[in-house]
Amino acid sequence: MLNKVQLTDIITCAIKAGDEILDVYHSADFGVESKVDDSPLTQADKRANDVITDVLQKKYSEIPILSEEGIHLSFAERKNWEYFWLVDPLDGTKEFIKKNDEFTVNIALIHNGQPIIGVIYAPVLDILYVAKTGLGSFKLRDASKQSIFSETDLLKLASKLPIPKQDNGNTVSAIASRSHLSAETEEYLNKVKEKYGEISITSAGSSLKLCLVAEGKAEVYPRFAPTMEWDTGAGQAVVEQANGSVINVETNEPLVYNRENLLNPWFIVKKEGFDF
Repeated sequence: MLNKVQLTDIITCAIKAGDEILDVYHSADFGVESKVDDSPLTQADKRANDVITDVLQKKYSEIPILSEEGIHLSFAERKNWEYFWLVDPLDGTKEFIKKNDEFTVNIALIHNGQPIIGVIYAPVLDILYVAKTGLGSFKLRDASKQSIFSETDLLKLASKLPIPKQDNGNTVSAIASRSHLSAETEEYLNKVKEKYGEISITSAGSSLKLCLVAEGKAEVYPRFAPTMEWDTGAGQAVVEQANGSVINVETNEPLVYNRENLLNPWFIVKKEGFDF
């Protein structure tokens, strides 16, 4: 199945969803509603979801879709899925509403609980992160302006991750959530500081936090606060194909997907070689 999926299809799909999001972003009315869990929902979430599901259903009708804004089937109905698409059409809706530009489109292909393709697109920044098992992890600037018709085009145009980082001495760079910094996260970061002596903390929204670790701009991103599977699937692919890891703090194993409870456990994202 991995070889049957054209990465260019998913890239084009993410950018098209981003266009829908930008159309709403630059309008006067976001059409904000509240979902059952009181989280916000906008017209951008809905329009991006429609674009993504339409493309995936037409091109890969045999692969089921689990989207934040779609129908959430019971575990009994999805537990035997070998492959499925895991989608967050607008990750960082709160960032979108605040108009701070740090929101993304997340599309992942999951195989037996593990992400094997991840595409993350930040529409305002026009930056694309792409990962595929066996191919690697990549970052592409000015993504909507590029002509990508094959994986070969992607390899020519994009930067392979991680990107070598300039030496900053013994200072550890950590990523923390702009909207969800918990007391447990602060405690973890303090322990890192005790071990390494110096730590710089950068805030970021949405799945960009995972991408910054994959890129090599940060060593660690601890997340001791709620996330859902669609928040992390694509980002985990990007991190892992850049030789990093996304570790469940309870099991010390990689996060797995399509669990009965779609709420993620706490986790830590680490750059290759970071030991804590």
